[in-house]
Amino acid sequence: MRTAIYGAGSLGIVLGAYLSKAGVDITLVHHRQEMVDVLNEKGARVIGNVEMTVPVRAVLPREMDGVYDVIFLITKQLDNARSAQFLKSRLGENGVLCTMQNGLPEKELADILGQSRVLGCTVAWGATLVEDGVSRLTSSASSMTFGLGPWDGHWDRRCDDVRNVLETMCPVDEVHDLAGTRWSKLLINAAFSGMGTVIGGTFGDCVRGKRCCRLTLQAIQECIEAGRAAGVSFAKVQGKDIEALLYYKTAFKKALALKILPLAIRKHAAIEPSMLQDIKKGKKCEIEAINGALCREGDRTNTPTPVNDRIVEVIRRIEKGELTPGEENLREFNDIDC
Repeated sequence: MRTAIYGAGSLGIVLGAYLSKAGVDITLVHHRQEMVDVLNEKGARVIGNVEMTVPVRAVLPREMDGVYDVIFLITKQLDNARSAQFLKSRLGENGVLCTMQNGLPEKELADILGQSRVLGCTVAWGATLVEDGVSRLTSSASSMTFGLGPWDGHWDRRCDDVRNVLETMCPVDEVHDLAGTRWSKLLINAAFSGMGTVIGGTFGDCVRGKRCCRLTLQAIQECIEAGRAAGVSFAKVQGKDIEALLYYKTAFKKALALKILPLAIRKHAAIEPSMLQDIKKGKKCEIEAINGALCREGDRTNTPTPVNDRIVEVIRRIEKGELTPGEENLREFNDIDC
């Protein structure tokens, strides 16, 4: 099988290192020549919870040769339509695009490529780009998993092929309800990536202060309510039923959820939100594809999402330079009772 990683950034470098080390025929694709040169000359270097440097093959998009059986898509969603059009001719006759992006990207990609040629994969680990060719793994190596599945729930040989590739890195959960899995990951990203970007901190920082922890839990509550209104059944995450653990209707259950939340995120506490990483680099982040997507679903189902609405508003202001990521932004939520 010929495989490619389209978007060899923080996650792509880690994935590329693992797959290359396992002997997978993998090509890393990045739009900047400097990144491509470093990867080819020095290899993909992973630091943090794992230390390794692995020789890899990297190319610019225009240098992708022939067709591929699997292309892992790990770019930002801002350019998904253009990326799908570009990659369409680079997929083999039975090739599939496996999106590892956050949010709910499958429908837009399937509209261009066809539903049968798109797989979704949730990534239950995090990484931070340190410099060209170097990525810091910020999740415990023992906690890393993927959740892989087709949007229509029909698992076929191509799903097996992709799973076999990814299992050279870490365990892969076979997903037959991708919508439920996507919403569970959206819940985590909206709450922790959203609040982490607002306060300029890690996932763990979101649950250290009493007020921030309450806002993070409320963001989760809103996601569960919006998902339920949309008819979604939330999937377990690494064997844990997040909905059962964290959703509350009584003061006692809310107090219990506030105690559980720091424990639930403990193994991923060092993750720096990808949205925050983008903002630090002066790039537009994926707020519209994460919290924004949740808020739009809330509007569609008449489900209030005040904390997520405010997260979107604050991050938009950060992008405009009106605010700076930091705990002082919590005052922007003072009018919200949680």
